[in-house]
Amino acid sequence: MAVNPVQFQRGLSMVDFRRRQGAEAQCHAALMTVRWPDGFICPKCGETHHFTFERDGLTYWQCSACRKQTSVLGRTIFGAAKPPLTKWFLGMPLLTRSKNNVSALALKRGLEVRYDMAWRLKHKLMQVMCEREALRPLSGMDDACLGGERPGGNRGRGSENKVSFAAAV
Repeated sequence: MAVNPVQFQRGLSMVDFRRRQGAEAQCHAALMTVRWPDGFICPKCGETHHFTFERDGLTYWQCSACRKQTSVLGRTIFGAAKPPLTKWFLGMPLLTRSKNNVSALALKRGLEVRYDMAWRLKHKLMQVMCEREALRPLSGMDDACLGGERPGGNRGRGSENKVSFAAAV
């Protein structure tokens, strides 16, 4: 049987993840490159001329044209959240690496936060993943075989006592 290349693709290890996203400044820089890849653009008027200032340890951008102030966290799921970005960024691979669902209790232990914070973080991330996937319609189908093994019979799809079925969403 052929090896599925998707199963054995190289992923980002937790050591590499910690090296790349282990500090708050690294998370802010990563969020900036995703949010504004070509530099700051005002969310209100679309102008690129701006100046920056710091307040409460967070950098704000103020548009020179309309005077709108925003931060890299504004209008994102991180906007009014209490946990630091490092907790959010660590929660993403913890939530998405498991084949089965990850409980809020497991996230609480992995992120070292309170249960209610882990629950909110999990549900916000799941909502964003759901909205993102809604933009991409499913295509194709998957098939499987259902049934038990008969001693001495064929295994897998060629078995006499298994019924093939297809699932589509």
